[in-house]
Amino acid sequence: MSAVPAHVPLVVQTRGVGAAQTVEMVHHGSIAVVDAAGRLLWAAGDAQASTFTRSTLKPFQALPLVEAGGVEALGYTREEVALLCASHSGLDRQVELVAGMLARAGCAETNLRCGCHVPLHLSVTDLARDAAGLAPEARWNQLHNNCSGKHAGFLGWCRLHGAPLDGYCEEGHPLQRAIRARVAALTGLADARIAVGIDGCSAPNLALPLASIARLYALLARPDSLPAEAVAGGKLASGAALHLLAEAMAAHPELVSGPGRFDAELAAAFAPGRVIAKSGAGGLQMLALRDHGLGIAVRVADGNAAALMCATVAALGAMGLLDARSHAALAGRARAPVSNLRGTVTGEMRALPALLRVG
Repeated sequence: MSAVPAHVPLVVQTRGVGAAQTVEMVHHGSIAVVDAAGRLLWAAGDAQASTFTRSTLKPFQALPLVEAGGVEALGYTREEVALLCASHSGLDRQVELVAGMLARAGCAETNLRCGCHVPLHLSVTDLARDAAGLAPEARWNQLHNNCSGKHAGFLGWCRLHGAPLDGYCEEGHPLQRAIRARVAALTGLADARIAVGIDGCSAPNLALPLASIARLYALLARPDSLPAEAVAGGKLASGAALHLLAEAMAAHPELVSGPGRFDAELAAAFAPGRVIAKSGAGGLQMLALRDHGLGIAVRVADGNAAALMCATVAALGAMGLLDARSHAALAGRARAPVSNLRGTVTGEMRALPALLRVG
């Protein structure tokens, strides 16, 4: 069992109004800000905390396919490349794109191993209108899983390499070994330091030091900064492959997540294409700042989504990275009122000054 991370208070939620506010909840976590060379520049809490990457790993799970020339061989559009990296909302357009990706690999929805869940774009109100009360599997299928684009890419890799489709989610499958090797090379970590667990979509997921995840996103921000030892010998060099993935994610943030979601909101708050935002289940938010060559990892230990948003915006502000446009767009996240069911303001959520310059 890994050590318990030394997280610090990042966000508080209060109850009461004005001077009568009392702290009710404290959300602990850690932050790491890293450049492409792996230098830790800003931090809060435990920057070396072992952290499961969850969906933030997706661009790097797609890397072996892209390096092998899979985008060209399978005829993927830039939109479909974005879907390789997506935690999508299950909108019709997203589902159609994934279906096309599968078809070009000679596969079908039944080949997926990600499972089925209610599409993320549906609200509780939407679901309450369903008088039939049908189970998710009766109304939707695996294409609606937010990870289906990633899994379509997995199957594409298998087709290109003549690898078995069955078992592509098993840790010992050639694809999963290739992903782990690429992540180890990019981060400079010994393979033994990378813990493996099973993700919500059944694929192996890797646990890395928080600062190492931030470095992955710094490399996504600046693919030309890849260390020589990390360059693969495939049809497409790692730097070019990462650049292709970054360009697709930056061009189509609405496909990588969906309308109204924080990743899309973060991307829209900055000049088009300059920020890549990717969240992961369990309270992890990643940013690749392309103008600054930085990767930012924000981890909220209890997984609270509102606290994660609050801590992320506060970190950007503390580093002076919010211009007038982004500050106006995101100000409501850094200090947000909390309301009850009648709309009465009962308190607020606000970030604490935790981020420190370390390099």
